[in-house]
Amino acid sequence: MGLEPGESQGAHPKDIARSLEGLLKEGHQFNPAASAKNNNCRCNPSSEDLTYCLVYVTAADKVSMMDDDVFKKIRYIRQKASDLEIPQVIIMTKVDEACPLVKKDLRKIYTSKKIKEKMQECSVSVGVPMCHIFPVKNYHEEIDTNDDMDVLILRALTQIVQIADDLLNRRKPEK
Repeated sequence: MGLEPGESQGAHPKDIARSLEGLLKEGHQFNPAASAKNNNCRCNPSSEDLTYCLVYVTAADKVSMMDDDVFKKIRYIRQKASDLEIPQVIIMTKVDEACPLVKKDLRKIYTSKKIKEKMQECSVSVGVPMCHIFPVKNYHEEIDTNDDMDVLILRALTQIVQIADDLLNRRKPEK
């Protein structure tokens, strides 16, 4: 379940904001209908319960078609994460569907003007800096692994872990 237009569709932004603070217990069901009456919350979250990086996943070929309601929800969540000083990144999937050049040769991903435009559109719409947007190609038709695809995915994951680790180190209590 992701963010969808409409108040009763998709995950509720307030639930996501509570999860950023570590207030939701393991196994919480992100059900918009039950969000207001859900008592599945913690009072005093430990450092293990806190969020150290917020990752948005969006399809490059769908960025321009996203509903304003979805962007409104994202901006709400983004503001809550910013208030908590949680770093935010975007994994931009389906780059091959957004750019014919990249579809032919995945190694052209960082020279493609179309991909750069999509990254800029994401950056402006969501408010995440360009250096925190990671374009990747999904495995969907491939039978075997592809080193070029794997490098993009691993690069994104490595950066996310490093970004989260930076926050973890800043939050560590001084001894």
